[in-house]
Amino acid sequence: MSDVAAAFDDGPALITYVVAGDPDPESTEEYVEALARGGADVIELGLPFSEPIAEGPTIQAGIVRALEAGMTPDRFFELAAEIAGSVDAPLVVMTYYNLIYQYGDDEGVEPFVEAAAEAGLSGVIVPDLPVEEAEELRAACAARGLDLIFIVAPTTTDERLQRIEDRVSGFLYVQARLGTTGARADVSDQTHESLARVADFDLPKAVGFGISSGENAAEVVSAGADGVIVGSALVDIIAEGSDDRNEQDSAGSRTQSDDVAGRLEAKARELKDGARSGAASGPAEPERT
Repeated sequence: MSDVAAAFDDGPALITYVVAGDPDPESTEEYVEALARGGADVIELGLPFSEPIAEGPTIQAGIVRALEAGMTPDRFFELAAEIAGSVDAPLVVMTYYNLIYQYGDDEGVEPFVEAAAEAGLSGVIVPDLPVEEAEELRAACAARGLDLIFIVAPTTTDERLQRIEDRVSGFLYVQARLGTTGARADVSDQTHESLARVADFDLPKAVGFGISSGENAAEVVSAGADGVIVGSALVDIIAEGSDDRNEQDSAGSRTQSDDVAGRLEAKARELKDGARSGAASGPAEPERT
């Protein structure tokens, strides 16, 4: 069993996402450590890409901050290696296929996957890579012990769903609703329908896109998810801290960074507790939204 799949062994998993380098690499490491203390079981590190088609305004802004701070693929792998040495939770890179294919001196996925494995990453998520075109990347990941995690949307056809089932590893990423990422106050009834479609998959199912609170996490897990994925609600906290830090001097920046880390740890704990309560309460009927 992979490290990513094993993260689901002790109950519903909390998977957290941050943009690597937002607002700077040093803060990213501190924030990931805070999320792990709060209960995060898997950490998604977003490798910034200039055309993030799956992302809403919150994560797009985080990507801009990271790029302006100098984040590059090479610096990303250095940062991932540093984080892998400081947290026990497995790390997964989420990025877009053009960066993967163009990385290194030669075109193709091998240099990127090799660098990811050497940095201590455990898996890869590529939102813009159709399963029908993923065999090269799947084989490269499998050869180095990395999971290739696919996203299932509400609109995924039954035929494509079967292809994904045959190729996915680690966990299945269930997109909670149509559209781009972003924190929401409620859980879409599409979440319940999507989970019902993949109930027989023989690997963990985690729901993302819109989860922002412990209540959301509880509902999603009670609907049949094995875990929850949270990104925008965390990047919002980082953005608020970044805005405040820009108004302070260097001494105040340290205090502000500590405050952001504390808020991230508290939010992770809230989400983890919500997921656990959802598991304890058992199946629930969806609230129509």
